[in-house]
Amino acid sequence: MSRLRSLVCFLSILSASVSASIGPGAVLQIVNKFIAPDGFPRQTTLAGGTHPGPIIRGQKNAEFTIDVVDLLTDQTLDLATSIHWHGLLQKDSNYEDGAASVTQCPLVPNESFTYDFKVLNQAGTFWYHSHFGGQYCDGLRGAFIVEDPDDPQKSLYDVDNGETLTTPVISLSDWYHYLSTSPPAIPAFNSTLINGQGRYVGGPQDVPLAVVSVTQGTRYRFRLISMSCDPSFVFSIDGHQFTVIEVEGTNVQPLLVDSIELFAGQRYSVVVSQSFFFRCPVRPGRTGIRALPQVSTRVLDFSDHTNVAILRYSGAPVADPFADPNENVPVSHLPLVETNLHPLVATPVPGLPSPGGADININLDVGFTPLPNGFRFDINGFPFEPPTVPVLLQILSGAKKASDLLPAGSIYGLDANKSVEITIPGGATGGAHPIHLHGHAFWVVRGAGNSSYNFVDPIVRDVVSIGNIGDNVTIRFFTDNPGPWFIHCHIDWHLANGFAVVFAEDVPDTPSAYTVTDAWKNLCPTYNAWANNTGS
Repeated sequence: MSRLRSLVCFLSILSASVSASIGPGAVLQIVNKFIAPDGFPRQTTLAGGTHPGPIIRGQKNAEFTIDVVDLLTDQTLDLATSIHWHGLLQKDSNYEDGAASVTQCPLVPNESFTYDFKVLNQAGTFWYHSHFGGQYCDGLRGAFIVEDPDDPQKSLYDVDNGETLTTPVISLSDWYHYLSTSPPAIPAFNSTLINGQGRYVGGPQDVPLAVVSVTQGTRYRFRLISMSCDPSFVFSIDGHQFTVIEVEGTNVQPLLVDSIELFAGQRYSVVVSQSFFFRCPVRPGRTGIRALPQVSTRVLDFSDHTNVAILRYSGAPVADPFADPNENVPVSHLPLVETNLHPLVATPVPGLPSPGGADININLDVGFTPLPNGFRFDINGFPFEPPTVPVLLQILSGAKKASDLLPAGSIYGLDANKSVEITIPGGATGGAHPIHLHGHAFWVVRGAGNSSYNFVDPIVRDVVSIGNIGDNVTIRFFTDNPGPWFIHCHIDWHLANGFAVVFAEDVPDTPSAYTVTDAWKNLCPTYNAWANNTGS
């Protein structure tokens, strides 16, 4: 074996190690590290030195204190960082949301910042990732699990894979052979990683695939997280159906499916029980997990064992279950349809039960402009340009209304205690964009692929696909959480190119809603001094 091949295999084994579990109090070191999760070695930016990063875990209503330490040194990558706790509402703690340029200045090398927040009245499957530049595409992402001791769905499963490292949380992510700081004009991923492991077309076939171990007769709660920077993934397990019980922190009426399309940032808990292939002599006790990327620019399959992992029953042979993963690919007969999802306990939709029946109604029309060396998005004619002073700091420094805030054209003021309806027509270039709202979960009263409205029991979530031409996805939420909140496309390349606005909620009362810490106040002067000294 050549020295380079030995290095690739060694790095692959390192990247295949199971992430540790930490929390609710923990230190999270942000480091640069060479890894080769698909067999191609490259420099990365990682939480805790692993990809995905450590699983952060705690219970409902717990206080989390995560001391983030910036130990980044590689100047070909971003050296500053900030961490967003995706899906956590940060009730009355807007300044802990972690969105650089909106709620904080970034953390700089050799400095630390302690995120200290309570997860009030929330439980379920969340995640964390960098919210600075394209940094999470370089690997800075991990699972965040909030357990409910009184989970109303507990009778449906025996094992929660958020609680054990032998059956890890199932993360789906795209992987790039170039750095986020130097992408091509139209970024395209090189491979799919399932739990941080995968292969790429034409790449080495001795790179380990991820293995999820199970025992016959046991019902498992699998927590699926799309940590994607770009594509959606159609998730399935050969020979299995599974029951959806949770969507992004919302317990749902159990729904039987055999495949789920997860868009960037989305999460589901599904209950998986014994395969009806278990006694099949061709694949005794092991089968394929599939995560097929959905992209419009190329047709993808499972060639060279790409986009797959392994579900292995206890006692089964260690060998891969695939002779040719493109042979006998299962056909989905029960794909998840978003409008079939309903909360376990329905909560009233804010506003009147008719389109436009909210106190505040906003249409976000997405525009696209090709450029000589790339592209630009805008919303209602304005591309989002990160301000040099975070929006929250602008408010705390004396801005009294949304029109005083920068960037001009990208800030929408929302009065307190109002119902809000957001409509987002589909069809924008670049596919079915996944839209994420910080600080709120929302009711999806009209979903993609559907022309009707549900004001009775629609799904409540925090990332929604806006679909394609003819769709007019409509969401509702209630303004009960003061502060500036990002709403943006969760395809990170699109966010970086302008696909975002900020909802400035209850600007007059934001300064009195909470007290920011001295450490938070010091972030901006420290960052500005560092940026001036380094020319960043």
